[in-house]
Amino acid sequence: MAQPSNKAECALEPYQIVLRPLVTEKGLHKAERCNAYAFEVNPLADKRAIREAIEHLFEVKVVRVNTQTRRGKPRRNRLRWGVTKTWKKAIVTLDPEHRINFF
Repeated sequence: MAQPSNKAECALEPYQIVLRPLVTEKGLHKAERCNAYAFEVNPLADKRAIREAIEHLFEVKVVRVNTQTRRGKPRRNRLRWGVTKTWKKAIVTLDPEHRINFF
């Protein structure tokens, strides 16, 4: 009998998985040269769910998905210290025939 996983298995919609594209100089360079695009994604989403969401939302064929969990950084506001939120980043490589146009 299989043990339940620690993460709650919840079905997320594609628009709940992909939160926003990361449009930066480095990201645009990778998009032009490597056909790879960066997105901020839901921390609960795995690579399979991210692949399906990108293919559904943008109607492209995904070749590879790499993910990073970016830890929050300590920040100071006047006299108080806090921490920015921890977020998940996905770098999605597309088939050479497909492109995503953000602009």
